[in-house]
Amino acid sequence: MAAPDDRLPVIVAAAQVIERDAVVSALDLATRAADAALAPVRALRPRIDRVSFVNSISEVGTRPASDLARRLGLSPRWTEVTTIGGNSPQSLVNRAAQAVAAGELDAVLVAGAEAQRSARAGLPRASARDAPSGEPAATSPDPVVGDPRPGVGAAEMQAGLLAPVHVYALFESAIAARAGRSPAEQRVVLGELMAPFTEVAATHPTAWFAEARTPAELSQPGEDNRLVSEPYTKRLCALLQVDQAAAVVLTSLGAARAARCEDRAVFVWAGAEANDVWFPTARPDPGRSPALAAASAAALAAARSDVDDMDCFDVYSCFPSAVEMAADALGLGIRDPRGLTVTGGLPYFGGPGNNYALHAIATMTDRLRDRGGRGLLNALGWYVTKHAVGIYGASPPPAGWQLADTASAQREIDATAVDVAPEFSGQATVVASTVAYDPSGTVTAAPVIARRADGRQIAASAEPAALPSLAGSSLVGSTVHVSGSPPTYRVPG
Repeated sequence: MAAPDDRLPVIVAAAQVIERDAVVSALDLATRAADAALAPVRALRPRIDRVSFVNSISEVGTRPASDLARRLGLSPRWTEVTTIGGNSPQSLVNRAAQAVAAGELDAVLVAGAEAQRSARAGLPRASARDAPSGEPAATSPDPVVGDPRPGVGAAEMQAGLLAPVHVYALFESAIAARAGRSPAEQRVVLGELMAPFTEVAATHPTAWFAEARTPAELSQPGEDNRLVSEPYTKRLCALLQVDQAAAVVLTSLGAARAARCEDRAVFVWAGAEANDVWFPTARPDPGRSPALAAASAAALAAARSDVDDMDCFDVYSCFPSAVEMAADALGLGIRDPRGLTVTGGLPYFGGPGNNYALHAIATMTDRLRDRGGRGLLNALGWYVTKHAVGIYGASPPPAGWQLADTASAQREIDATAVDVAPEFSGQATVVASTVAYDPSGTVTAAPVIARRADGRQIAASAEPAALPSLAGSSLVGSTVHVSGSPPTYRVPG
């Protein structure tokens, strides 16, 4: 007779790899990571029912999960690849945990990789290894899972709001304005916020930058730390040009017992997901994330836990505004003694595309196995848009695995969307702004989100003649005159 806890979902293996020298493909790296993850749990290999692959910026073709399974000699019943989004790794774990708990799956391999350093070094497109002799190659694309909607709409496109560094810098301006800080003052605070992340990265064996930095080294603009988009310097931004991969194996506690690896089990306690108002221009407050607050609260409640019960965190950290919004959503101080990252974050550990959170899950798994306790992490996609939260523990969850219901909260969030004006001629008040620079320090753009007197919002770019005068500025709270199609603005007077 099966034990009552046999269906508890557990992660029994996790591995991460990094390549600094050889030119490799993303699939090569994913194979290395998956091989390493499966090595201590070989008895589970025949029980892998599903291989999930995180969407990759690097060239992996249309069937990376199937190709990975073939390389590993696995015969899963299902393969899948995700849509774009840094929320994907945690979302995949939530899906896998739900299926394992329901008895629908025995074991799942989740993997992902980026080889952007190798791509810049000239990796040939046809770098993947051929199928073994006599074995037919997969021909059908892997099914795609996840929300496929684009991250920006017509309003953002018209204002040139496509680069994440510009959109996240807009969010930062709203946070800084709420605190009464100029861009230069905010930059100093951000150096203090992110310096502890560098200290964690300095001790992580697969971090890209194993070097602790002072707050001033992060925040002070200079020849090797140029301003990118107010108030962000280069060292405050995620680094995509890395070669990194991660993989985890999730199964049931019963299967882990049968495979004699239950001593490796880290329990998946709870998960939750929610979306903020989808397009940034339609958000009532660009400097806050009600969806992350809702998903975090739901996951904690489902796990019968509180933030104070957590021993470690990993908050998504592509840019500092994501860190600040996560801390705000969780009710954490930015100098919480437990720290806000287990990896070192995307600017210092490395930002391997959509797969960063799988590294965070792998790191948290190892940490909880070694030290015990509980941990919470959040993963996000697009522009603080798609959110997935996970709670993990070294011991079994008192309420069993729980996938929290956020449907009611989602309806409330969706109802807060502000109407967006595609065109407008007249005055509006700026609610978020940034100034973008090229490598020479020349201002190249200064997009804003502004609110009309009737409450509708509009995204607009600066009139070209005004760009030089906007260097170093924040326009949040200022009145601008918007006109034209696509919309541009000028500062009266």
